[in-house]
Amino acid sequence: MERTLLIIKPDAVDRKLVGHVIGRLEKAGFKILAMRMEKLTEEKAREFYAVHRERPFYNDLVKYMTSGPVIPILLEKENAVTGLRELIGATDPAKAACGTLRQEIALDVQSNSVHASDAPETAAVETVFFFG
Repeated sequence: MERTLLIIKPDAVDRKLVGHVIGRLEKAGFKILAMRMEKLTEEKAREFYAVHRERPFYNDLVKYMTSGPVIPILLEKENAVTGLRELIGATDPAKAACGTLRQEIALDVQSNSVHASDAPETAAVETVFFFG
């Protein structure tokens, strides 16, 4: 079994899509190991997205991720990282495959409703960041 992280972002929480996202995760066979709602501080958001520090969208991303509550979810499944990336779709919802979460519910590239770890190594770091 492999573990990974999904974060339901502020736009999806605000639009009351939490149940929809969780339902899709469960239908896809993911086991929810831990989950909570929190409002990220600017410091915590900057630390989590530090890998993007030099990118032009970094400050806007931090502002967005601190604009409302988020829901980090620790998930488990065989090939969880790859399976979750397939379920959520491309970062840009306009490029996301039909039937993926982002294609269905995301608003745009920034307000794309969910974050998912992009590799097993990243998942290991990200899950510890939120769940110790």
